[in-house]
Amino acid sequence: MKKRHGVLGLLCCVSVITFVDRLAIPVAASGIRADLRLSPEQWGWVLSAYVLANAVFEIPSGAFGDRHGQRLELTRIVSWWSVFTAVTGWCRSFWQIAASRFLFGVGAAGAYPNAAGVISRWFPKREHAQAQGFVWAASRLGGALAPLTLVPFAARFGWRAIFWLLGAVGIVWAVIWRWWFRDSPEEMDGITSGELVEIGSVDCERAAVPWARLVRLPHLWLIIAAYFCYAFGSWFYFGWFTTWLVRGAGFSVAQMGVFASFPFVMGIAGNLAGGAMGERMVERFGRRSSYRWITAICLVATAGILLAMSLVRDHRAIVALATAGFGVMDLMLPAAWAMCMSLGGQFGGTATGMMNTAGNLGGWVCTVAFGYLVGMTGDYNLPVRAIAGMVLVAAVLFARVDCTQGLQDDLRVSRPA
Repeated sequence: MKKRHGVLGLLCCVSVITFVDRLAIPVAASGIRADLRLSPEQWGWVLSAYVLANAVFEIPSGAFGDRHGQRLELTRIVSWWSVFTAVTGWCRSFWQIAASRFLFGVGAAGAYPNAAGVISRWFPKREHAQAQGFVWAASRLGGALAPLTLVPFAARFGWRAIFWLLGAVGIVWAVIWRWWFRDSPEEMDGITSGELVEIGSVDCERAAVPWARLVRLPHLWLIIAAYFCYAFGSWFYFGWFTTWLVRGAGFSVAQMGVFASFPFVMGIAGNLAGGAMGERMVERFGRRSSYRWITAICLVATAGILLAMSLVRDHRAIVALATAGFGVMDLMLPAAWAMCMSLGGQFGGTATGMMNTAGNLGGWVCTVAFGYLVGMTGDYNLPVRAIAGMVLVAAVLFARVDCTQGLQDDLRVSRPA
């Protein structure tokens, strides 16, 4: 096995872990809200506390990884979030659980931008979208496993035990990553000269992030705006979806524990297919056109599916639409991240950190507003229709992004044979 495939395997493992950890809160919502007596508005703030903290610290974490190396930064990230995952199990009030989730988000910020930074250094450009596809597919595997495993686990051991177990799992990953991974392929024990030729050479000197040049990129700001709007759709699934199934669509908690996993299973297929499709389309049509149309067409379809999902009442139709909506939305994710990595060049971790910050801000607005809309109207479907509108706006913006108009100082050159 090639060393970069081992690196990708570890990134996929942490992607699974982070999404199980993220979704532990919404999956355990019934037990937590009953024990702590939380209103819909308070629950919206609990869900959004992580998202807000993630948004605030995403860019600094991505920049730190670009400057000092992803080996150190991902070790810190996973260790920190694992500690506060475990702390969640000891919370006894609204303020305690909101604070613990905020601090969880502070630590978790930058996980995916730093993974993107690893991919930019360990994989040739032609493999970026496919590698991103595997990482995001792994996150959806985590999303599928969360309700399937945590609902019965909580029924037997209580919701608090979920967070203690997940905290321990994250610490184990951090130890393995710190021991085995190296920031530069040339530093990895046992890597072959043939694989180094395949990867190509990157200037691994830790240069300062060129903030002035980055903030002057109009297409980077365009993708930031697009990702802000797109995140309304994704964070609905990450936060309120399980509650919507029970209180808005009339599913039982046991049914939710099964059917809430279906969209994430489809997300696995969507990300894998999206990564492979992006690679093939880039070879045929180039990066600009391929990434534009993959993102835009998928999001137009997603908006229509979300609207239909909010209008139907048959449980089978709801499951089918919810599953298809998330799968189609995830089909565009590898292209969106490869697009942003292309704009950032050597500083792909920082650029994707900026984009993901906007996504987290969009998710925060969506998560808080959802709770208040439900509190004011008692209608769980009205917010879903508003989310469909934001996803449609994202499609329009992605269709205008030109990923060839980024930093032109990616120092990757081919090594001599």
